[in-house]
Amino acid sequence: MGQITIDQSHQVMATLAVNTVWDEVDFEESGLQDLVIRNPKEAGRRFTDFLKNSGRLAVTSFATFKTIKLGTLKDANAICKAITDAGVRINILNQPAFTVATEETEVELVVASVAELGFKDGAEYSVICERAKQLDLELCPAEVGPQLRLQYLDQPNGEWLRIAMEPITFSDGNLCLFGVGRVSNEFWLDSSRNGRPGGFWLGLSRFVFVRRK
Repeated sequence: MGQITIDQSHQVMATLAVNTVWDEVDFEESGLQDLVIRNPKEAGRRFTDFLKNSGRLAVTSFATFKTIKLGTLKDANAICKAITDAGVRINILNQPAFTVATEETEVELVVASVAELGFKDGAEYSVICERAKQLDLELCPAEVGPQLRLQYLDQPNGEWLRIAMEPITFSDGNLCLFGVGRVSNEFWLDSSRNGRPGGFWLGLSRFVFVRRK
């Protein structure tokens, strides 16, 4: 297999840059500029996949965000205590529908915005979940929410992530999703009462999924 030298790769990129009609590229829709700035290694990986696929666009793939362990605490009360001891603000774990894994297991997490899933103007929750499944992503066990909160204490200030999951039904009938956030340097595990199938999410909303094994 022929190998390309660094000088040749620079020449290829320069040629592409000069001959690309940049005025016809919608950076907001593609998310390309944000990806290059936020995660240049992932942008390079996708371009490599593009070249390996004979210049044809491949199905969208996402880098691993984080690998976490489930089942490290025996029940909701133990998780709630661990989160409270960590100084996290919490308002959802007292729901009977919340359960934990009976054995320790690792899950590989992926973060994708609604726009990155193909809906720059937003989409309903059921549509978001269906699109994710087409991309080999799965809904998270509910335990991912609190476990991610406990295992993601280096979360950037101002970031909010929603957990793509089967919603938990509150006593008032609302269908809720976990949210993991950091605001004013305070860590949060909260609930979003927008987990119904028709609940609408903006393109900038970012969801956590499990990568299918």
